[in-house]
Amino acid sequence: MFHCACRQDNVDVVYQLSKAFGGSEISFHYFRTLNEFMVLSQRYNIDLAVIAGDGSFRTELELVRLIKSHIFLSIIPTVLYHPDPSEDIIIAGYENGADDFFIGEWRQRLFDVRFRMVAERSRRDISFNPSTALPGPGLIEKEIERLLKLEADFAVCYADIDDFKAYNDHYGYYYGDKVIRLTARIIRDAVFDVCREGFVGHIGGDDFVSIIPPTEVASICENIIKVFDILMPYRYSDEDRERGTITSRNRKGEVETYQFLSISIAVVINQRGTFTHAGEMSHMLADLKKYTKSLKGSNYVVERRKKY
Repeated sequence: MFHCACRQDNVDVVYQLSKAFGGSEISFHYFRTLNEFMVLSQRYNIDLAVIAGDGSFRTELELVRLIKSHIFLSIIPTVLYHPDPSEDIIIAGYENGADDFFIGEWRQRLFDVRFRMVAERSRRDISFNPSTALPGPGLIEKEIERLLKLEADFAVCYADIDDFKAYNDHYGYYYGDKVIRLTARIIRDAVFDVCREGFVGHIGGDDFVSIIPPTEVASICENIIKVFDILMPYRYSDEDRERGTITSRNRKGEVETYQFLSISIAVVINQRGTFTHAGEMSHMLADLKKYTKSLKGSNYVVERRKKY
């Protein structure tokens, strides 16, 4: 279901929008104030906000400014429409944060394409992790489903940093984020140096997924581990590096000693139609990841059991 929030004064855009998104189910929700828009955003996953009018447009411009100034509402693509705006109004619209500004006579085919592109661009941007700029869970699942539909042979590698919470608690989120970014770079370089057709995604936190040819699993995983183990000690202070450990409180609140960060990679391979959907692979990866993380240091383990 596509949810569109509309605010319109003396200009009816709903009919035109219903034609633009006629190929999919669309639900229109109406608002006049920022508070009403906030309520809508809490009830529905708003895909697009359209603010239309034909007057001075001062209220509309202020509203889009407020929306784009709000940390949660700002990610919703917001489009303005005015049949005959002045240049100052158009400039102010973009300066206040509008994702696009539609003007003049309603040109159905052109506006249809532009509306769809605004909505699609927003969905694509949201699907990428802001910290690493890697595809997020939605795009990871989409890529796996695409390959399964093609009946392709491929390996899914689930990488997880061991004892990352202890490091993050010890050094703080700023340095923890640097470790996440470095890990993303290590995995991305290892995959794309070997196969340009590979895929690297960031589930969130310290969890990463790469999708690669089964024949390249050993070389890529070994390279990730090698580079990770070389670089990570330099993410510690000189004192901690000399000692070789850090101390931090565990989930029970007890002080515990931790070795330096290591990385665990669980690998599941789809060959000759082993799996039928992403959920099956995810289930096996979750189980295998627990075993891989139980091993000391950095490791990768390939699932050899049949699907269950």
